[in-house]
Amino acid sequence: DQSLKPQTAAAQLATNNPTLTTIALEKPFCMFDSSLRPNKSYTVYLYAMMESAIAISSLVTDNRSKPLDSTFQQTSGGRLGPYKAAMFNVPNCASPPNPADVGDINKVSDVLKQYLFRVGDDETCLHDPNFLDVCNPPLAPDTTYRFKYMLVDNTDCIMKDQTLWSDPIKTRRVKLPMKIDTGPGRRSGGMIVITSILSVFVFLLLSGFLASVCSTVRGLEDSSAETRHVSQTIQQSELRPQVSSE
Repeated sequence: DQSLKPQTAAAQLATNNPTLTTIALEKPFCMFDSSLRPNKSYTVYLYAMMESAIAISSLVTDNRSKPLDSTFQQTSGGRLGPYKAAMFNVPNCASPPNPADVGDINKVSDVLKQYLFRVGDDETCLHDPNFLDVCNPPLAPDTTYRFKYMLVDNTDCIMKDQTLWSDPIKTRRVKLPMKIDTGPGRRSGGMIVITSILSVFVFLLLSGFLASVCSTVRGLEDSSAETRHVSQTIQQSELRPQVSSE
């Protein structure tokens, strides 16, 4: 169906999507079934580009239907046209992942790998001289992208089918520190608990300090009163008249 196009992954399986630098997409389950032939080997290519690049070029094949191998670096991160962001096997339409398995900690990782692909998830490939795979570096924040899946015959490396370009998908915007809401309603439960514990601790510390100061002052007053009493007793003794023995 030529109306099919890449979609963002379901929120149940990809929370916080998109992020500042990544976008999680559903893999193309059952999109290319009509183009698959028995005893043939295929690979799915994923192309990405910035929305603004459509005015320059959105072509992903040459005039012989050969897929373009444009890289992230060559297209300036998708500003100048599409780049190949990923290559993976055709998802098995007859055996899609079971969303219920996400609740099983032993299966959730495999389910996510089968179900979605995260564009912008490789932070090292641009700076690794030994990296030979397709490079999928972080996307730009607050930027709109489009994506396309392509079915490629591995024998002659010819495009056999492709989806439409996706709808525009925008990465999140970086929040300035002065605009971040630090009110209680925007804090997590853990932060509130920690803040409460620290507040109680400071209160107890101040209470102990004040009690110590009061105790010290009271001790000094008692000592001063005792000193005055002793001094007065001595003075009275000295002023008492002496009785003559004669």
